[in-house]
Amino acid sequence: MTPVSHAALGLVLCAAALLAAVPRAGAFGLDDVARTAEQMAREPWRDRQRQVPEWMRSGRMTYDQWRDIRFRPERALWRDEKLPFQVQLFHPGLFFDRSVRVSVVDATGVHPLEYSTRYFDFGKNTFAERIPRDIGWAGVRIHYPIKGPEYFDEVIVFLGASYFRALGRDLVYGLSARGLAIDTVEPSGEEFPRFIEFWLEKPAPGAASLVLYALLDGPSLSGAYRFLVTPGLQTTVDVEARLFARRVPKVLGLAPLTSMFFFGENTTRSFDDFRPEVHDSDGLLLHFDSGEWLWRPLDNPTRIDVASFRMRNPRGFGLVQRDRDFASHQDLETRAELRPSAWVEPRDDWGDGVIRLVTIPTASEMDDNVVSFWVPDAPPKPGGSLIYAYRLSWYGDDPGRPPGARAVATRRDRGAVGAAHDGYRYVVDFDGAALDALPAESPPRAVVSASNGATLFDEHVYKNPITGGWRLTFQIKPKDDRPVELRAYLARPGGDVLTETWSYVWLR
Repeated sequence: MTPVSHAALGLVLCAAALLAAVPRAGAFGLDDVARTAEQMAREPWRDRQRQVPEWMRSGRMTYDQWRDIRFRPERALWRDEKLPFQVQLFHPGLFFDRSVRVSVVDATGVHPLEYSTRYFDFGKNTFAERIPRDIGWAGVRIHYPIKGPEYFDEVIVFLGASYFRALGRDLVYGLSARGLAIDTVEPSGEEFPRFIEFWLEKPAPGAASLVLYALLDGPSLSGAYRFLVTPGLQTTVDVEARLFARRVPKVLGLAPLTSMFFFGENTTRSFDDFRPEVHDSDGLLLHFDSGEWLWRPLDNPTRIDVASFRMRNPRGFGLVQRDRDFASHQDLETRAELRPSAWVEPRDDWGDGVIRLVTIPTASEMDDNVVSFWVPDAPPKPGGSLIYAYRLSWYGDDPGRPPGARAVATRRDRGAVGAAHDGYRYVVDFDGAALDALPAESPPRAVVSASNGATLFDEHVYKNPITGGWRLTFQIKPKDDRPVELRAYLARPGGDVLTETWSYVWLR
C-alpha cells in the first residue's frame, strides 16, 4: 500500500457497469447480488466499468473545476416524498475516472437511476453539454436529520474504489473503511477492488435505517455486500459480505480501516508545524476472544512497519481517535478532536487469523498512511467463497471500549544515556474510574515485559495529581538492533488487572 491522498482517494477509483439481468419486481436482495458476483468470479477478470472521457480526468480537469460541480439538493432522492433519508450523488471526473451504476429498489422492482446534467449545478464550468449522457455516477452520499428534524446531514459516503466513511452525530469526517484490502504493502503491489454498482432500498416513512447493496469486483475476487446504515450518536453500519475467489491473494484483508497519523506526543521526529499533534486516529484497539483489551499507539515510522496480532475469533478491533482535547490539536479548521473512531465487531465466528496493522512513513497529513484489517488463516480457494458479517460503529468516545482503565498518553525519549545504561525511556499515562479510586499511598502494580533480550530498568508507578490517573515510567536497553515488543498494564497488588494492555514496539 502506498499512502492515499485525502484529495485523491479516487486514484483507486470506484464506478461501474453490471451486465446482469435485473431481478423480478419485489424480489431483490443480497442473494441477487451474490449470484451476479459468483458468476463474474467464474470468468477471467476484466474491467467492467465505464471510463470517463480523457478531458475529464486528472491532469486535464482541475480540482477546482470538479469541486465546482455540485449536486442540487432539491433533486435529492425521496426529498419530495418527505422520507427520513435522502440521497445525493457525486459527479465523475478528475480522480474519479470510472463510473458506477446506481439503482433504486422499491415494492415495484428495481429502477436504474439514469445520469442527467439536471442533477448538478456546474458553477463556472462551461462543459456540461460535452458530458456523455450515459456517463453514470462517481458515488453516493446518504443524508439523514441526525442533529435535528429540519436539516438532512450527510452521514455516510461511498466514493472511490471500495472506500466509504461515516460519522456519528457530533463528529466530522476522518478515517475511512473499505470493502477489502488485498496485498497491502506486498512487493507485487496492492490491488484495489472496486464497488462497481449500488442498489438503494427505498425507506419506509419513519424508518431509522437504510439498506444499501453493493457489487464489488477486482482481479482476485468478486463480492456482494449488504449495508444497513443506522445514523445516531454512534452511527452503525451492519455489513454482510459474500466473496467469490478467482485466485488466492497473498494477503486478504477483511473489514479494513484506513486512517492518517502524521505526528503525536509519542513522535520523536520534529516537524515544522504549529499544532502539537496531527492525526485522524492515534491508536489501534483490540479485543481478544480471551477478554483481553490491547492498545497499540500509532506513530509515523521512518520505514514501513507491519505488526500482526494473532487471535482466535476477534471480539472487535478498531482505529481510535482517543485524544479528544482541543488543546492537543489546536486546529480550528480540521477539528481533529472531533474525528470519529471506527470499531469492527464480528457477527459470526471468524476463526483463526491475525489483525494486521500497517503504518507507512509520510511527510504530509494529506496521506492516509495507516491501515488495519483481519487476515483469516483460511482464505477462499479459487472457485471458493467466504461469507462473513460484522457491525462497524462510528463514534466519538465510548467508555465501554474498553470497559476498564485505559492508556491515555504515550511519550518517549532517550532517557538516561551513558556507558552504564544507554536507555530509552517510556512514559505511559493510565486513567479510568478503577484507577482514580486508588489513593497515592496504595499504588497499583506495573507488569512490564520486553522481547528479544532487552533489559528493563528504572521502573516507577506514581499518582498523577493533575489528572487523578497513574503514570508508569520505565527504561529499556535493547540487546541488539532487533525490534523490541513492549507490553505493560497495571494491576492491584493482589493481582486483579485494572487496565487494558499497552503495547508498543521499539525500533532502532
